[in-house]
Amino acid sequence: MYSRIVGTGSYLPVGVLTNADLEKRMETSDAWIRERTGIRRRHIAAAGETTVDMAEHAARAALDAAGCVAADIDLIVVGTCTPDVVLPNPGAMLQGRLGNRGGPAFSVEAACSGFIYALSLADKFIRSGESKRALVVGAETLSRITNPTDRSTAILFGDGAGAVVLAADDKPGVMSTHLRADGGYADLLYCTGGISKGHDPAGDHIVLAGSEVFRHAVTILGRIVDETLAANGLDRSAIDWLVPHQANIRIIQAAARKLNMPMERVIVTVEDHGNTSAASVPLALDVGVRDGRIKRGDLLLLEAFGAGFTWGAALVRY
Repeated sequence: MYSRIVGTGSYLPVGVLTNADLEKRMETSDAWIRERTGIRRRHIAAAGETTVDMAEHAARAALDAAGCVAADIDLIVVGTCTPDVVLPNPGAMLQGRLGNRGGPAFSVEAACSGFIYALSLADKFIRSGESKRALVVGAETLSRITNPTDRSTAILFGDGAGAVVLAADDKPGVMSTHLRADGGYADLLYCTGGISKGHDPAGDHIVLAGSEVFRHAVTILGRIVDETLAANGLDRSAIDWLVPHQANIRIIQAAARKLNMPMERVIVTVEDHGNTSAASVPLALDVGVRDGRIKRGDLLLLEAFGAGFTWGAALVRY
């Protein structure tokens, strides 16, 4: 038994923060931001709009695309590092919003790798026979933990949600997933506060050692790409589309070079979405599916790298 993606969905808040807006806040410029990150704008959740709100929109779009209803889902997994509240978890809250009952519903916190981790877990539930249809979501409101005057982070992060529906199938869809972590790098990308440590809503924010994270991300993502291809006995030329975490255009370009893949075969949304952490891969996937570039039968490589460090990849026959 395998799992296959049968529907995708996404949601972006209406509010937009452009590079021109940032020029008014700090010493920066549109040209400087675009040269270093590839980002032109990012979406920002409205006051009172939460991670679960956005997850619900994306989930309903994915359910519609899959031609099913919430009652058909027997597993919900949400990847996020910005939950609405400490408890209940975002998966259970989403389950309640959708009117779905009885199956397991939980969240995974692996920062920008959260969706890949969640996808891997859902795939294993289906392969084991414990679930037949799963809803997997990546959703974030990173704007709530970003210092609006910190040039190293304010230019990067945005909000949004993406979702997929997985269904049991006798033919491989999710061919393999590969999850890794190394907590030895925790001091290079982190949030200054939390629940147990203590939280100051006015002062806690993301801290990023940009150049160090960039260097490690390029190296580590190269390794996970090789690991994924080797596990499936495939050459780099077999991949039809790279669907990467949208952290930075330079990291995306480095991953494409690793695969000897032209950028025309890479789904890139970082210009308009910014870095949406766990939401970025499913957001990009939905864009590629809905604009017709990604077609049934295409072989996709999904990959992400985030705080922890965590990283992971999924090889998917769409």
